Amino acid sequence: MSVAQDQSAAQPTTPPATDSPASYAPTDRTIPTRAKERAAYDRELVHSILDETYICHLGFVRDDAPVVLPTLYGRVGERLYVHGSSGSRPLRMAGQRDPGLPVCLTVTHVDGLVLARSAFHHSINYRSVVVHGTAHQVTDAEEKRLALDAIVDHVVDGRAADSRAANAKELAATAVLRLDLSEVSAKVRAGGPNDEPEDMELPHWAGVVPVQRGYGELIPSDDLAEGIDVPSYLKGL
Repeated sequence: MSVAQDQSAAQPTTPPATDSPASYAPTDRTIPTRAKERAAYDRELVHSILDETYICHLGFVRDDAPVVLPTLYGRVGERLYVHGSSGSRPLRMAGQRDPGLPVCLTVTHVDGLVLARSAFHHSINYRSVVVHGTAHQVTDAEEKRLALDAIVDHVVDGRAADSRAANAKELAATAVLRLDLSEVSAKVRAGGPNDEPEDMELPHWAGVVPVQRGYGELIPSDDLAEGIDVPSYLKGL
């Protein structure tokens, strides 16, 4: 595999214990400078936000310039895993740097469009999570397979067991990063517009347009073999 083998001894193969405090400890990096009342550190809330969406944005510094990459991820206990090509520069950087690659990972849900009477007070109802930490390249084979299964199941729960596992060539072409959930915060905005008292009588509609995620009708592959039924975990969607 195209990985930094000298780091493998430092990487445990099992997730950290989940009998952790109910909340993450705030730090200078996880306390917002604005709207502090919207910040939350509740572990269950953080996990629920992470588990409900598919794409994260991974930020890091490359050649003294900030870079943000959208990617799939998966959560196993108090760890997040992201994957990419073994030739990807950030994944190589995480394997080459000691103790790893400093990163910031974010996810966001849009729950509603908040329309106010004034342009200034238009907003979005959202739930977001920001994770700061050091990403490490996963070199242990057992942990790597666990991570890839978690990423597949994060998209559709139950799919990893209902598909062919990666072979040796595919595993060699794939790199995985691990980021522990330690320095974490959530931020939530809910409710209606916060208009100024003097604007209440203005003749403009105000309120919230809810935004919901939904699934359409399944589209079978054109070359799907006859007799293969829709699995139960897809019917559940």
